[in-house]
Amino acid sequence: MTIKADHRHLYLQVIDRLKSDIDKGTYRENEKLPSEFELSKTLGVSRATLREALRLLEEENIIVRRHGVGTFVNPKPVFTSGIEHLSSVSSMIENAGMNPGTIFISAKEEKATEDDVERFQADIDDNVITIERVRTADNEPVVYCVDKVPANLLPKEFISNQNVSIFSALEQNGSIRVAYAVTYIDPVGFHDEVSPILKCGPETALLVLKQLHYDENDRVVLYSKNYFRADKFSFHVVRKRV
Repeated sequence: MTIKADHRHLYLQVIDRLKSDIDKGTYRENEKLPSEFELSKTLGVSRATLREALRLLEEENIIVRRHGVGTFVNPKPVFTSGIEHLSSVSSMIENAGMNPGTIFISAKEEKATEDDVERFQADIDDNVITIERVRTADNEPVVYCVDKVPANLLPKEFISNQNVSIFSALEQNGSIRVAYAVTYIDPVGFHDEVSPILKCGPETALLVLKQLHYDENDRVVLYSKNYFRADKFSFHVVRKRV
């Protein structure tokens, strides 16, 4: 069925039509769309109009175009969250009706690096604990987490007791309460180390959240770098007019 003319630009009508077809299951998740020639003929629009619509749909992460292969429907994210509030990965997974889990990779205590000294305002002789974990949803790996904390802020037995959350350990050891975090989000493609751990193919992008967590005295007490599967997670921000 071709696009029916209305007052809007044709490429906007094409976008709405393709979104509708995806929602109705005409095109399913991970399914390859017809060729540009076939789609433009079916919709009754030029290939230039179709390409503009596909470009914008890709920007919305609704489709993905793979050079030399074709255009595919992206799976809808299972987990979504606003980043204005500090919510844990576990709570996001639970809110989606799934069971959160953790695969422990490593925990080590080492001398602070130059970056650690700067971010934690530490001395060069101070130690920092680095924890690497994989977070799972119904046993499927979805987030790769790297957390760094000054060693003097955590109990000595923390490394050997991975059942305690970092936030809880900070509070128990020194009455430290994480008050807020500054977050940086970077989209990345295939990551040689992380993508295989999360069982991602080369077509699956990652969202990297780098967070500096501050206590009530505006002191950085935790740095985290989390790699989220972009086909599983989406994040949004509520912006208010000032």
